[in-house]
Amino acid sequence: LLLSAVDRSLQYLKTPKSIADYRRYSAAGITHDRVARSLRRFRTLISTCKSDALLQQAIQQEFVLLQATGKDGKGAVAFTGYFEPVHRASRVQTRQYRYPLYRVPANLATWSKPHPTRQQLEGIDGLQGSQGRLKGLELVWLRDRLEAFLIQVQGSARLELTDGSIMTVGYAGNTDHPYTGIGRELVKDGKLRQEDLTLPALQAYFEQNSQEQSQYLPRNQRFIFFRETGGAPATGSLGVAVTAERSIATDKTQFPPGALALIQVQIPGRADSTDLEPQFVSRYVLDQDTGSAIIGPGRVDLFMGTGIRAGERAGLINSTGQLYYLLLKK
Repeated sequence: LLLSAVDRSLQYLKTPKSIADYRRYSAAGITHDRVARSLRRFRTLISTCKSDALLQQAIQQEFVLLQATGKDGKGAVAFTGYFEPVHRASRVQTRQYRYPLYRVPANLATWSKPHPTRQQLEGIDGLQGSQGRLKGLELVWLRDRLEAFLIQVQGSARLELTDGSIMTVGYAGNTDHPYTGIGRELVKDGKLRQEDLTLPALQAYFEQNSQEQSQYLPRNQRFIFFRETGGAPATGSLGVAVTAERSIATDKTQFPPGALALIQVQIPGRADSTDLEPQFVSRYVLDQDTGSAIIGPGRVDLFMGTGIRAGERAGLINSTGQLYYLLLKK
Protein backbone atom coordinates (compact mmCIF):
# COMPACT_ATOMS: atom_id res chain seq x y z
CA LEU A 1 0.00 0.00 0.00
CA LEU A 2 2.84 2.40 0.78
CA LEU A 3 4.44 1.83 -2.62
CA SER A 4 1.09 2.41 -4.33
CA ALA A 5 0.63 5.66 -2.43
CA VAL A 6 4.17 6.78 -3.38
CA ASP A 7 3.48 5.97 -7.03
CA ARG A 8 0.30 8.05 -6.96
CA SER A 9 2.19 11.06 -5.63
CA LEU A 10 4.79 10.57 -8.36
CA GLN A 11 1.97 10.37 -10.89
CA TYR A 12 0.62 13.70 -9.60
CA LEU A 13 4.07 15.31 -9.71
CA LYS A 14 4.28 14.60 -13.44
CA THR A 15 1.18 16.69 -14.16
CA PRO A 16 0.90 20.37 -15.16
CA LYS A 17 -1.37 20.80 -12.12
CA SER A 18 1.51 19.94 -9.81
CA ILE A 19 3.74 22.56 -11.44
CA ALA A 20 1.02 25.18 -10.97
CA ASP A 21 0.41 24.06 -7.36
CA TYR A 22 4.09 24.50 -6.49
CA ARG A 23 4.15 27.95 -8.04
CA ARG A 24 1.52 28.90 -5.46
CA TYR A 25 3.24 27.04 -2.62
CA SER A 26 6.31 28.73 -1.25
CA ALA A 27 8.51 27.39 1.53
CA ALA A 28 12.26 27.81 1.73
CA GLY A 29 14.06 24.85 0.24
CA ILE A 30 10.93 22.82 -0.57
CA THR A 31 10.57 22.68 -4.33
CA HIS A 32 8.67 20.55 -6.83
CA ASP A 33 11.95 18.98 -7.98
CA ARG A 34 13.19 18.20 -4.47
CA VAL A 35 9.89 16.59 -3.47
CA ALA A 36 9.86 14.44 -6.62
CA ARG A 37 13.51 13.38 -6.18
CA SER A 38 12.86 12.54 -2.54
CA LEU A 39 9.93 10.31 -3.45
CA ARG A 40 11.86 8.50 -6.16
CA ARG A 41 14.78 7.83 -3.79
CA PHE A 42 12.43 6.71 -1.00
CA ARG A 43 10.75 4.32 -3.42
CA THR A 44 14.11 2.82 -4.37
CA LEU A 45 15.07 2.37 -0.73
CA ILE A 46 11.80 0.59 0.09
CA SER A 47 12.37 -1.78 -2.81
CA THR A 48 16.03 -2.52 -2.10
CA CYS A 49 16.52 -2.38 1.68
CA LYS A 50 16.28 -5.91 3.08
CA SER A 51 15.12 -4.92 6.55
CA ASP A 52 13.36 -2.09 8.38
CA ALA A 53 16.59 -1.37 10.22
CA LEU A 54 18.51 -0.87 6.96
CA LEU A 55 15.72 1.33 5.61
CA GLN A 56 15.78 3.53 8.70
CA GLN A 57 19.58 3.75 8.54
CA ALA A 58 19.47 4.88 4.91
CA ILE A 59 16.75 7.43 5.61
CA GLN A 60 18.74 8.90 8.50
CA GLN A 61 21.80 9.21 6.27
CA GLU A 62 20.08 10.69 3.21
CA PHE A 63 16.99 12.56 4.40
CA VAL A 64 16.22 15.48 6.64
CA LEU A 65 13.01 15.54 8.69
CA LEU A 66 11.24 18.91 8.82
CA GLN A 67 8.73 19.09 11.67
CA ALA A 68 5.45 20.95 11.30
CA THR A 69 5.21 23.83 13.74
CA GLY A 70 1.77 22.69 14.78
CA LYS A 71 -1.06 24.60 16.39
CA ASP A 72 1.14 25.81 19.28
CA GLY A 73 4.35 26.58 17.39
CA LYS A 74 5.98 23.64 19.21
CA GLY A 75 4.91 20.75 16.98
CA ALA A 76 1.54 19.77 18.44
CA VAL A 77 -0.72 18.71 15.55
CA ALA A 78 -4.41 17.88 15.95
CA PHE A 79 -5.29 14.68 14.11
CA THR A 80 -8.70 13.54 12.95
CA GLY A 81 -9.74 10.76 10.58
CA TYR A 82 -11.92 10.63 7.49
CA PHE A 83 -13.23 7.84 5.29
CA GLU A 84 -15.35 6.96 2.28
CA PRO A 85 -18.78 6.03 3.62
CA VAL A 86 -21.06 3.41 2.05
CA HIS A 87 -24.77 4.23 2.12
CA ARG A 88 -28.02 3.06 0.61
CA ALA A 89 -29.40 5.52 -1.94
CA SER A 90 -31.83 5.91 -4.83
CA ARG A 91 -31.51 7.43 -8.29
CA VAL A 92 -35.11 8.65 -7.96
CA GLN A 93 -36.88 10.47 -5.17
CA THR A 94 -39.28 8.36 -3.12
CA ARG A 95 -41.06 8.73 0.21
CA GLN A 96 -38.16 6.86 1.83
CA TYR A 97 -35.31 8.49 -0.10
CA ARG A 98 -35.84 12.24 0.29
CA TYR A 99 -32.50 13.95 0.95
CA PRO A 100 -30.51 14.78 -2.20
CA LEU A 101 -26.88 15.26 -3.05
CA TYR A 102 -26.54 17.88 -5.78
CA ARG A 103 -24.50 18.42 -8.94
CA VAL A 104 -22.49 21.62 -9.19
CA PRO A 105 -24.52 24.44 -10.79
CA ALA A 106 -23.24 25.28 -14.28
CA ASN A 107 -23.33 28.98 -13.41
CA LEU A 108 -21.75 28.72 -9.94
CA ALA A 109 -18.86 30.96 -11.01
CA THR A 110 -21.30 33.78 -11.74
CA TRP A 111 -23.22 33.59 -8.44
CA SER A 112 -23.01 36.85 -6.54
CA LYS A 113 -21.00 36.74 -3.32
CA PRO A 114 -21.43 35.89 -0.60
CA HIS A 115 -23.13 32.76 -1.91
CA PRO A 116 -26.45 31.60 -0.43
CA THR A 117 -26.12 29.78 2.89
CA ARG A 118 -26.97 26.12 3.38
CA GLN A 119 -30.34 27.10 4.83
CA GLN A 120 -31.09 29.38 1.88
CA LEU A 121 -30.21 26.61 -0.58
CA GLU A 122 -31.96 23.61 0.97
CA GLY A 123 -34.26 25.04 3.64
CA ILE A 124 -34.26 24.62 7.39
CA ASP A 125 -35.41 21.00 6.99
CA GLY A 126 -33.04 20.09 4.15
CA LEU A 127 -35.94 19.37 1.77
CA GLN A 128 -36.47 22.67 -0.06
CA GLY A 129 -33.68 22.53 -2.63
CA SER A 130 -36.12 21.95 -5.50
CA GLN A 131 -37.78 25.28 -4.70
CA GLY A 132 -34.75 27.39 -5.59
CA ARG A 133 -31.36 27.39 -7.28
CA LEU A 134 -30.80 23.66 -6.80
CA LYS A 135 -33.88 22.60 -8.74
CA GLY A 136 -33.01 19.92 -11.29
CA LEU A 137 -29.49 19.41 -9.92
CA GLU A 138 -30.41 16.42 -7.76
CA LEU A 139 -27.85 13.65 -8.33
CA VAL A 140 -29.07 10.95 -5.93
CA TRP A 141 -31.27 10.69 -2.84
CA LEU A 142 -30.41 9.44 0.67
CA ARG A 143 -32.74 8.11 3.37
CA ASP A 144 -31.25 10.09 6.22
CA ARG A 145 -30.55 13.80 6.41
CA LEU A 146 -27.48 13.41 8.61
CA GLU A 147 -26.06 10.81 6.18
CA ALA A 148 -26.39 13.27 3.29
CA PHE A 149 -24.80 16.02 5.39
CA LEU A 150 -21.86 13.84 6.46
CA ILE A 151 -21.17 12.87 2.85
CA GLN A 152 -20.69 16.59 2.26
CA VAL A 153 -18.21 16.64 5.15
CA GLN A 154 -16.32 13.56 3.88
CA GLY A 155 -16.35 14.73 0.25
CA SER A 156 -17.01 11.34 -1.36
CA ALA A 157 -19.12 8.23 -0.94
CA ARG A 158 -19.87 4.79 -2.33
CA LEU A 159 -23.62 4.32 -2.72
CA GLU A 160 -25.50 1.02 -2.93
CA LEU A 161 -28.52 1.91 -5.07
CA THR A 162 -31.99 0.45 -4.81
CA ASP A 163 -31.69 -0.96 -8.34
CA GLY A 164 -28.74 -3.10 -7.25
CA SER A 165 -26.02 -0.98 -8.87
CA ILE A 166 -23.19 0.94 -7.23
CA MET A 167 -22.66 4.69 -7.64
CA THR A 168 -19.55 6.51 -6.50
CA VAL A 169 -19.63 10.26 -6.00
CA GLY A 170 -16.87 12.77 -5.37
CA TYR A 171 -16.37 16.44 -4.64
CA ALA A 172 -17.20 18.79 -7.52
CA GLY A 173 -17.34 22.25 -5.93
CA ASN A 174 -18.51 24.30 -2.97
CA THR A 175 -20.01 27.61 -1.97
CA ASP A 176 -17.74 30.31 -0.58
CA HIS A 177 -18.73 30.09 3.09
CA PRO A 178 -16.22 28.85 5.68
CA TYR A 179 -16.65 25.37 7.12
CA THR A 180 -18.23 25.16 10.58
CA GLY A 181 -17.99 21.85 12.44
CA ILE A 182 -21.34 20.94 13.97
CA GLY A 183 -19.58 18.82 16.58
CA ARG A 184 -17.78 21.87 17.89
CA GLU A 185 -21.09 23.74 17.87
CA LEU A 186 -22.53 21.02 20.14
CA VAL A 187 -19.52 21.42 22.43
CA LYS A 188 -19.93 25.20 22.44
CA ASP A 189 -23.56 24.80 23.49
CA GLY A 190 -22.72 22.30 26.23
CA LYS A 191 -24.40 19.35 24.51
CA LEU A 192 -21.15 17.32 24.24
CA ARG A 193 -17.79 17.53 26.01
CA GLN A 194 -14.72 18.29 23.90
CA GLU A 195 -12.98 15.12 25.11
CA ASP A 196 -16.00 13.07 24.00
CA LEU A 197 -16.24 14.62 20.54
CA THR A 198 -16.08 11.75 18.06
CA LEU A 199 -18.17 10.92 15.01
CA PRO A 200 -20.01 8.06 16.80
CA ALA A 201 -20.86 10.43 19.67
CA LEU A 202 -22.15 13.06 17.22
CA GLN A 203 -24.26 10.50 15.36
CA ALA A 204 -25.66 9.12 18.61
CA TYR A 205 -26.59 12.61 19.78
CA PHE A 206 -28.56 13.41 16.63
CA GLU A 207 -30.17 9.96 16.62
CA GLN A 208 -31.53 10.71 20.09
CA ASN A 209 -32.28 14.38 19.28
CA SER A 210 -33.23 14.29 15.60
CA GLN A 211 -35.30 17.46 15.90
CA GLU A 212 -32.07 19.39 16.60
CA GLN A 213 -30.65 18.64 13.14
CA SER A 214 -32.58 21.63 11.83
CA GLN A 215 -30.89 23.77 14.47
CA TYR A 216 -27.31 22.59 13.99
CA LEU A 217 -26.81 21.42 10.40
CA PRO A 218 -27.52 24.87 8.89
CA ARG A 219 -24.77 26.33 11.09
CA ASN A 220 -22.31 24.86 8.59
CA GLN A 221 -23.17 27.35 5.86
CA ARG A 222 -20.74 25.83 3.34
CA PHE A 223 -22.48 23.62 0.77
CA ILE A 224 -20.72 20.87 -1.22
CA PHE A 225 -21.62 19.71 -4.75
CA PHE A 226 -20.87 16.29 -6.24
CA ARG A 227 -20.26 14.42 -9.47
CA GLU A 228 -20.45 10.75 -10.38
CA THR A 229 -16.98 9.19 -10.49
CA GLY A 230 -17.79 5.99 -12.39
CA GLY A 231 -16.76 3.56 -9.67
CA ALA A 232 -13.39 5.22 -9.13
CA PRO A 233 -11.77 4.90 -5.70
CA ALA A 234 -11.92 7.84 -3.31
CA THR A 235 -9.80 10.62 -4.80
CA GLY A 236 -7.98 13.43 -3.04
CA SER A 237 -7.56 17.05 -4.02
CA LEU A 238 -4.44 16.21 -6.07
CA GLY A 239 -6.55 14.14 -8.47
CA VAL A 240 -5.11 10.76 -7.43
CA ALA A 241 -6.70 7.96 -5.40
CA VAL A 242 -6.13 8.14 -1.66
CA THR A 243 -4.83 5.09 0.21
CA ALA A 244 -6.17 3.83 3.53
CA GLU A 245 -3.88 4.85 6.41
CA ARG A 246 -1.26 6.15 3.95
CA SER A 247 -2.88 9.37 2.69
CA ILE A 248 -3.31 12.54 4.71
CA ALA A 249 -5.21 15.76 4.13
CA THR A 250 -3.57 19.05 5.10
CA ASP A 251 -3.78 22.74 4.32
CA LYS A 252 -1.96 23.01 0.99
CA THR A 253 -1.00 26.63 1.66
CA GLN A 254 1.06 25.28 4.56
CA PHE A 255 2.40 21.93 3.36
CA PRO A 256 3.91 20.53 0.13
CA PRO A 257 1.41 18.70 -2.12
CA GLY A 258 2.19 15.04 -2.72
CA ALA A 259 5.17 15.01 -0.39
CA LEU A 260 6.37 12.15 1.81
CA ALA A 261 5.66 12.61 5.51
CA LEU A 262 5.93 10.79 8.82
CA ILE A 263 3.12 10.88 11.37
CA GLN A 264 3.36 9.91 15.03
CA VAL A 265 -0.05 9.65 16.65
CA GLN A 266 -2.55 7.37 18.37
CA ILE A 267 -5.15 5.70 16.13
CA PRO A 268 -7.82 3.12 16.99
CA GLY A 269 -6.97 -0.57 16.59
CA ARG A 270 -6.06 -2.34 13.37
CA ALA A 271 -8.36 -2.63 10.38
CA ASP A 272 -8.47 -6.44 10.75
CA SER A 273 -9.14 -6.38 14.50
CA THR A 274 -12.27 -5.80 16.57
CA ASP A 275 -10.17 -3.94 19.13
CA LEU A 276 -10.65 -0.18 18.88
CA GLU A 277 -8.23 0.72 21.67
CA PRO A 278 -5.86 3.53 20.60
CA GLN A 279 -2.42 2.41 19.47
CA PHE A 280 0.62 4.58 18.86
CA VAL A 281 1.84 4.50 15.27
CA SER A 282 4.90 5.99 13.59
CA ARG A 283 4.04 5.73 9.91
CA TYR A 284 5.10 7.04 6.52
CA VAL A 285 2.27 8.75 4.66
CA LEU A 286 1.73 10.86 1.55
CA ASP A 287 0.19 14.34 1.59
CA GLN A 288 -2.49 13.84 -1.08
CA ASP A 289 -5.64 15.65 0.00
CA THR A 290 -7.10 18.69 1.69
CA GLY A 291 -10.39 19.58 3.34
CA SER A 292 -12.55 22.54 4.24
CA ALA A 293 -11.99 21.93 7.95
CA ILE A 294 -8.24 21.29 7.61
CA ILE A 295 -6.75 24.75 8.00
CA GLY A 296 -3.39 25.92 9.31
CA PRO A 297 -0.16 24.18 10.34
CA GLY A 298 -1.76 22.30 13.23
CA ARG A 299 -4.32 20.06 11.49
CA VAL A 300 -4.07 16.68 9.76
CA ASP A 301 -6.85 14.36 8.56
CA LEU A 302 -5.85 10.71 8.06
CA PHE A 303 -7.77 8.72 5.43
CA MET A 304 -8.90 5.42 6.96
CA GLY A 305 -10.50 3.67 3.97
CA THR A 306 -13.99 2.72 2.82
CA GLY A 307 -17.00 1.37 4.67
CA ILE A 308 -18.35 0.83 8.17
CA ARG A 309 -15.14 -0.34 9.84
CA ALA A 310 -13.15 2.53 8.36
CA GLY A 311 -15.85 4.92 9.55
CA GLU A 312 -15.75 3.52 13.08
CA ARG A 313 -12.00 3.97 13.27
CA ALA A 314 -11.94 7.38 11.57
CA GLY A 315 -14.65 8.72 13.84
CA LEU A 316 -12.62 7.91 16.95
CA ILE A 317 -9.47 9.78 15.93
CA ASN A 318 -9.30 12.97 17.94
CA SER A 319 -5.76 13.24 19.30
CA THR A 320 -2.57 15.24 19.22
CA GLY A 321 0.55 14.00 17.46
CA GLN A 322 3.50 15.09 15.35
CA LEU A 323 4.00 15.56 11.62
CA TYR A 324 7.34 15.54 9.78
CA TYR A 325 8.19 15.91 6.08
CA LEU A 326 11.05 13.87 4.60
CA LEU A 327 13.28 15.50 1.98
CA LEU A 328 16.63 14.54 0.55
CA LYS A 329 19.46 16.45 2.18
CA LYS A 330 20.73 17.47 -1.23
